[in-house]
Amino acid sequence: MPEYLFVDQPDTLVSKLSGHARFGVDTEFMREKTYFAELCLIQISAGASIYCVDPLADEGKEKFWQQLLGVSWVLHSARQDIEVIYQTAGAMPAEIFDTQIAAGLLGMSAQVGYAGLVKELFDVEMAKSHTRADWTRRPLSDAVLEYAAEDVLYLLPAAEILSERLDKKGRLDWARQDSALLLDPSLYVVSGDQAIDRLKGARNFRGARRAAAVRLAAWRENEAIRRNRPRQWILRDSPLLDIAYKLPTSVEALSGIEGVPPKLVSRVGQDIVDTVAASAHDANGYQPPQPPDESQKALLKAMQSKVAECARDLDLSAETVASKRELSAVVISGNQESRVFTGWRRDLIGEQLLGLL
Repeated sequence: MPEYLFVDQPDTLVSKLSGHARFGVDTEFMREKTYFAELCLIQISAGASIYCVDPLADEGKEKFWQQLLGVSWVLHSARQDIEVIYQTAGAMPAEIFDTQIAAGLLGMSAQVGYAGLVKELFDVEMAKSHTRADWTRRPLSDAVLEYAAEDVLYLLPAAEILSERLDKKGRLDWARQDSALLLDPSLYVVSGDQAIDRLKGARNFRGARRAAAVRLAAWRENEAIRRNRPRQWILRDSPLLDIAYKLPTSVEALSGIEGVPPKLVSRVGQDIVDTVAASAHDANGYQPPQPPDESQKALLKAMQSKVAECARDLDLSAETVASKRELSAVVISGNQESRVFTGWRRDLIGEQLLGLL
């Protein structure tokens, strides 16, 4: 098992981190009881050393964050790590290299896991014994910390191998470009505006009921953000949909809907009723999402064919070049700011796809 140093006062680590241009970084976090993920542990590989840093310390983190965020990071499947770091520290690293992205650009699965990559590159089987550990618990056991430390043990050497292989293929800059896309702060902005998209049961609602579902989903999301609690703890999907369907006009009517907690009614019942009432002004103006018509289906199929051909030529998965979801969004919205029309993809496939549009 890897040797590591557990650090419960992050600022004391600054001198050991200085002088390194690149860190391997992974995080452990919990979000079962909160809306925002709670950062519980930061694993850092710096040269030959591994540190497991406790971010739950009450003080002594400002210099640590400044030192850590000032250089390049290597991560695997970085999006969730970057999100929790950004929400915790209010900043992102200067640069990242995502080994999952890099592996995909070498023809591996676009979603290859860290254990799979380590097996592929180093023929090492990684332990999976603590995947559901309670990372908020203190003290963390030696076994749990060893498991966490192993998650960064291979990051830097993996990045070296992948970078060398990518450079030989002329694709190293592709990996850098795609990794940099994950440092866009807009990816991590949360609000209630898109909450309806996660409420699957509202897809068939129309008119006033759909308008009410949109407002109620946004209300619940904003309430969850404000209280930092999981949205289902605020109000579960089923009663929320029942409220949208029954359109209660009073707190008494709301309290009669099955599954609506009495404590919620007493605390914010009038807010919910007011939200439903406000949605009446939206009903006539709302247009439900329309399924793609025949011409759009044909366009999507043609785009997918072009992408598949390009991917075969590059010996990559089609998803690595452009996913069906990305192409569908382009077809439906006509958005020409999509990733498929920028960077290395523009010359390889983007111009052809624009031609089809």
